[in-house]
Amino acid sequence: MSQYKKLQHAAALRYQQDSQHTAPVVVASGLGYTAQKIIEVAEESHVPVFQDDSLATILSQFHAGTEIPPELYQAIVDIYVYFLNYSLNSEET
Repeated sequence: MSQYKKLQHAAALRYQQDSQHTAPVVVASGLGYTAQKIIEVAEESHVPVFQDDSLATILSQFHAGTEIPPELYQAIVDIYVYFLNYSLNSEET
């Protein structure tokens, strides 16, 4: 297996309604060691982590401060809805 197939990709996103940005923004992205650190910091900070290798590969190519392009809106909304439902279900138990 190629070393490149073993590389992990990760991206951290933020969305704020009162921001100058109209879409979620990449706040961190990377691969390999950087990706591992992004995931580690998220988990330590109790920030939800969602694994989608294809989407992570795409998002990891964006630099911090980059708005998500419209073509990715639906994928990001699906993840937000997943976490919203997870959060609501966790509160019920």
